[in-house]
Amino acid sequence: MSSDLAPSNGNAAPAVADDDNRYKAVQAKLDKLGKAMDDATLELEGLQRSMQANAKHTDSVATDIENADLDPKFVGLTANVATALDGAAREVRTLSDTAQETADLTHETRRTHAKLYGALDDIRSNRREKTPRPGFFNR
Repeated sequence: MSSDLAPSNGNAAPAVADDDNRYKAVQAKLDKLGKAMDDATLELEGLQRSMQANAKHTDSVATDIENADLDPKFVGLTANVATALDGAAREVRTLSDTAQETADLTHETRRTHAKLYGALDDIRSNRREKTPRPGFFNR
């Protein structure tokens, strides 16, 4: 059993961090981040299952080598590996839960942003006349 830790989409940065705060740019960034976090959650869940399976397998190997009367040192080392894998799997589960929470909050933020600013963007986008950029009157 093995785990592939490389990201499936190969995209290290889910969204460009720039100062483009136009409505559609923010919506696109939030969408891209939400999808990246959803993908990360799925990959972490797979990693957690794999690690848990490896922990169980390693634990049974420890039992097998103990039953085969191998040196107790090797039984203990193998049992320690099983325990470490089990602990790591629990931590990956915590990370996966955090990634899912972040994805959910990102999707919620995108919806809220659309509700607050979508109509204003429609008005600004459909005008023939130029309108001031957001924040212009705050100067």
